[in-house]
Amino acid sequence: MRVSSAASLAIVCALTGAFASSATQDSSQPDVFLITIDTLRADHVECYGYREIRTPALNGLAKDGMRFTEAFTPSPLTNSSHATILTGNLPSTHGVTDFGNPMATNRSTWAELLQGMGYQTAAFIGSIILDSHSLAPGFDRGFDFYDNFPQDPTVAGRFGRVERRGMDVVGHARAWLEGHRAGKRFVWVDLYDPHDPYEPPAPYSKIYQHRPYDGEVAYADSALQTFLDYLKKQGWYDASLIVVVADHGEGLGEHGEQTHGIFLYDSTLHVPLILKLPGAHAAGTAINDQVRTTDILPTVLEVLADGQSHRFDGKSLIALLAGEHGNDRAALGETDYPLRFGWAPLRSVRVQGVKLIAAPRPEFYDLTEDAGELRNVYEPWNETVQKLRTILANTFSVARPESQRSGAVREQTVAELRALGYLGPEGATNVTEPSLLPDPKDKIEEQNLLHNAMIAADDHRFLDARTMLENTIRIDPMSVAAFVQRGQIEFRAGEYERAAENFRRAGSLRPEDATIEFELGRALERSNELANARNALEASLRLNPINFEARTLLGSVYERLLDFAAAQVQFEAAILLEPKNADAHVRLSRVLIQGQSDAALAELKVAAELRPGDPAIYEQLAQAYSRLGQKVLAEGAARRAALLRLRKSP
Repeated sequence: MRVSSAASLAIVCALTGAFASSATQDSSQPDVFLITIDTLRADHVECYGYREIRTPALNGLAKDGMRFTEAFTPSPLTNSSHATILTGNLPSTHGVTDFGNPMATNRSTWAELLQGMGYQTAAFIGSIILDSHSLAPGFDRGFDFYDNFPQDPTVAGRFGRVERRGMDVVGHARAWLEGHRAGKRFVWVDLYDPHDPYEPPAPYSKIYQHRPYDGEVAYADSALQTFLDYLKKQGWYDASLIVVVADHGEGLGEHGEQTHGIFLYDSTLHVPLILKLPGAHAAGTAINDQVRTTDILPTVLEVLADGQSHRFDGKSLIALLAGEHGNDRAALGETDYPLRFGWAPLRSVRVQGVKLIAAPRPEFYDLTEDAGELRNVYEPWNETVQKLRTILANTFSVARPESQRSGAVREQTVAELRALGYLGPEGATNVTEPSLLPDPKDKIEEQNLLHNAMIAADDHRFLDARTMLENTIRIDPMSVAAFVQRGQIEFRAGEYERAAENFRRAGSLRPEDATIEFELGRALERSNELANARNALEASLRLNPINFEARTLLGSVYERLLDFAAAQVQFEAAILLEPKNADAHVRLSRVLIQGQSDAALAELKVAAELRPGDPAIYEQLAQAYSRLGQKVLAEGAARRAALLRLRKSP
């Protein structure tokens, strides 16, 4: 339903007046809860008209609040879209256009703003893709507590390693709330479950056995219901401001895209958005105007009567309740993810029932007659097309700033991305004119095969993964990503020579790629081709001098070649990159002990301080003390090593 303008104006006045009149009193400002549901299409939610699923939690929130029927995210990628929700800005503004890109520091985050208003702040994430220590640097700004993933390489399954079930996330949030019952709170709960691969737990795996994506959505809704029931039981629900929104949708085969990240169609940009205001204001309202996820944070601040001036790419939604229609809210879209595969990035603008997608082969859709974006009616001389092109030109630059190019992430983190179904060769392409690159529309079959091969490899279905990659290479014999993935599979299987050959083929197709040279160097080192490994790693470091893994591996190669001086240089450079990495100090001590026992001892002492529970470090300390003739200290270190090993034994 749509409320009358008079009633809406009364609601707006009641909201802003109530909070503004006593903004200095803690009790006047509500608890704020943000719940993001990853990869949730708006048209797969019951209260959005989908009859093949039951989503009682979302239905109940829509009944108690405002449901925005036409909400859009600017990005089909998890990091970029969440950063938009947290800052009210486009990816090209906040800087998170790729995995590992730090969030720009010149724009405040939701948590920072509410922390400045006296809120206690906490975040509970459902995937390692939002871990602020690795793939999402800066996301923890303003949070008193940010529930990152524990760094435990012994976890084998995906749950606990790269993903948390929604009920686990909710359990962590409830535990924090139990310990922070006094004062006003801002809590972000991230439910990752609908993201592929779709593996809903029972009973949803049985209820939706032929539609596992819907099963994941239904399970995420049940986790949301558990959280809302807890808020109600504590008496916090009615007075709270609650926002539920998806970061992006899912292709589900539309336009040939199985998942998300490549295209900018509504299948991945149209998201559910529900806003429950304190005191049941505007309960049951449906807003049909086009809105953006950039509008959420400005809305929250208006409800809280923040009164401060901030820079956002969005604007508050509260005015829509007063009958002010939002036809001027152009929904912009952007994805640089295709660049990782050597394909053109895309930009889009959606306004007043039409949509333009800027691509090597541009697309224009009349959404009033073609909601599925199936009939491209692009004509360059069309007046509306020209106006939309002007909007895109004024918003996006052709070349990305250096700070927004592919994020520099560690090899372990790259492996985690692959487990989540993401990633081509890191930093794959740097072209000043994107239109010179292949159109992603021509590459979507290849993308689906690459994605499925990554998931199969993570499930240890290596034969399936190899078959998919062979099919990819038949489709495109120049597919760098296919050769890289095939090399990675051979590396995991211990077929290092075959892995090296695949990396060589990838490197011949894309020379001057730091990541490919690093992968080649790793395979050659395992193949005992030390001289060639040295050359590949040196080439990688010339292109990317801050790769910690490449530095330490090159140091080890030099050590095996008995060039201890060169090894020392590499390990010292690695320590400059990561001073608190105990392994780097141990490696440096190992080459120093050849002739500089005192210096080696100093490095081992640092390593022991950084990792006091490692018996291997104390064994090396015992050896270093022995070399220096310090018998008592050597015996003490040896006893400490033995004791630590005893404690670790079952």
